[in-house]
Amino acid sequence: MQCVVHEPGEIEAQFSHAGTSNVLHKFLTYHSPGPIFIPRDKGFTTDGPYTLPSWLSEEDVNYYANKYNQTGFTGALNYYRALNLNWELTAPWTGAKVNVPVKFIVGDLDLTYNSPGTKDFIHGGGFKSYVPFLEEIVVMEGVGHFINEERAEEISTHIYKFIKNF
Repeated sequence: MQCVVHEPGEIEAQFSHAGTSNVLHKFLTYHSPGPIFIPRDKGFTTDGPYTLPSWLSEEDVNYYANKYNQTGFTGALNYYRALNLNWELTAPWTGAKVNVPVKFIVGDLDLTYNSPGTKDFIHGGGFKSYVPFLEEIVVMEGVGHFINEERAEEISTHIYKFIKNF
């Protein structure tokens, strides 16, 4: 999605044309380890119908759609537009370590987990070099980006078992 996000207004117009509810249906039901590609020549398309997972109701989608209809998608998209600025602003903390106990939980279908180099970084020691008190890495099978929604009880159990040690 990066390529069409950088020009302010471009993807917002495509989202507006597709309809907020359709955009949210596509993003919230996307369950693939790869990114959503939006070809410049075709633009954003909604290729529903979408089957909502058990953790997501039509009422949920309507709530989010109502909020995005009020604010638009620009604020959320600006995160991606400001990636270079974020690196500049956080430069003073380059190399900083997280010096508290950590249990890292991720879904195997999460887009971020499947970004190039991420798995090697997490499992190959790079992550541990920045998080020296990393106690455990849990990769949940069949789970995407909305891990706390998709497997709420399992996540709560992981968190409870972790914090009861302190």
